[in-house]
Amino acid sequence: MGPIDYIVVEFPGNRMTGEGLPLLVDLVDRGVIRILDLMFVRKEEDGSVVGMEIADFTGDGALDLAVFEGASSGLLGEDDIEEAGSALEPGNSAGILVYENLWAAPFATALRRGGAQLVASGRIPVPAVLAALDATE
Repeated sequence: MGPIDYIVVEFPGNRMTGEGLPLLVDLVDRGVIRILDLMFVRKEEDGSVVGMEIADFTGDGALDLAVFEGASSGLLGEDDIEEAGSALEPGNSAGILVYENLWAAPFATALRRGGAQLVASGRIPVPAVLAALDATE
């Protein structure tokens, strides 16, 4: 397997346009990633977090996420949903996406065959990268 990552994307005011969905489908179709879990949650004004059904975000009558319906590996638990909800502002919703980086699987397999093991991993936030690039110019 390749490395597993997750993202939580907040949609202020529950406004989901669906604009990113074709790009997500393209990543899956090209074998770059595999969706393990995809869930939507909403944080109510009272602070409670509730799940949302897959819906027609674009208003064209088609279920925009039907291609991912049933994507559930069991990796996301109630505690993960609550933690994601704690990052949201009341009245907003979020998509929680857990995915495998398929592009890295052959590389990781080759390293393991050679006896290597991953000892650290992390992510540099985009704003930090942009700030560093601006500082070097």
